[in-house]
Amino acid sequence: MLVLGIESTCDETGVALLEDGHRLLANCVVSQVPLHERFGGVVPELASRAHVEVITRMLERAFREAGLPPPGPEAPVDAIAVANRPGLIGSLLVGVTAAKSLALAWDRPLIGVDHVHAHIYSAAMRSKPPFSPPPSESEVFPAVSFVVSGGHTALYQSESWTQHRLIGSTQDDAVGEAFDKAAAILGLGYPGGPVISKAALAGAPGTVSFPRTLLEPDSLDFSFSGIKTAVLYHARGQDSGRDTPLRPGVRAEDVALAFEEAVVDVLIEKLRRAVLRTAARTAIVAGGVAANRRLRERLGRFEEVCGVRVRIPDLALCTDNAAMIAGLGTRLWELGATAGLELDAVAMTSR
Repeated sequence: MLVLGIESTCDETGVALLEDGHRLLANCVVSQVPLHERFGGVVPELASRAHVEVITRMLERAFREAGLPPPGPEAPVDAIAVANRPGLIGSLLVGVTAAKSLALAWDRPLIGVDHVHAHIYSAAMRSKPPFSPPPSESEVFPAVSFVVSGGHTALYQSESWTQHRLIGSTQDDAVGEAFDKAAAILGLGYPGGPVISKAALAGAPGTVSFPRTLLEPDSLDFSFSGIKTAVLYHARGQDSGRDTPLRPGVRAEDVALAFEEAVVDVLIEKLRRAVLRTAARTAIVAGGVAANRRLRERLGRFEEVCGVRVRIPDLALCTDNAAMIAGLGTRLWELGATAGLELDAVAMTSR
């Protein structure tokens, strides 16, 4: 059973080939970071055009890496899975159009996959050998699933790999977006997650402190706009403009450390609340920010503190990729959840 996965929800173009739901034959990803870094964030029109330019080459590359003949009607692919929601509409349309075209030309089943739910499923996969089948659902669920990325900060109550109910989300910025904005304020570059984390390693603990915005005592929602403003005021001053230099005595490394610690404290506390409220057996944390060093350190102690098992994807599967699309697509196909050629791209946030 071989499933072709396609991912193009934002600024990564991904194509993967997954055999029997767990053996990853190819997982090809091309990032657009060099294209967008001078703007300090993803420019939707540029992103969609870049997907158009590379999608065919990525398809050919994936088949080559898997040791298969060039893609065509005789390709040993049993189904095609594509991320069709949520994301940037122009970017989504490129992947969905490619998948629908292949499904029609090759006469293969088509599966629409929720990108956010696929991030959750990435915790069931391995990015390199030795590959092993995903754990049984009875081992993992019920669970709290936490997706933390550049576009999403969402808590779910999960009953299976395909059943998720939203229980908490951000009221303003996604956590990855907050990292990008803090990095821009400090002049550290883009994308914000890796550069903030690197700078924080040289920061002096206790030099700077930022508030932890937890909202109401029982809230599972998030707000990161306040800490972004706090970083701006501390680093550049209250009446600062885009070109205002850092205030005298302010070290970007100290601010980066304080910012990272504050954000991770909030993420861990919200996850703790969700686990206690739902009596979850497992905490799943996925998405690009799940690659953050400090967050992974804290999650390493979370099991002991909260009494639940923690599942985090391999680093290679934290950021957007097509392997997770093929993985969840395989599950959906087994459940009979296929789509017709009327499958549409949907930009709205998953619920």
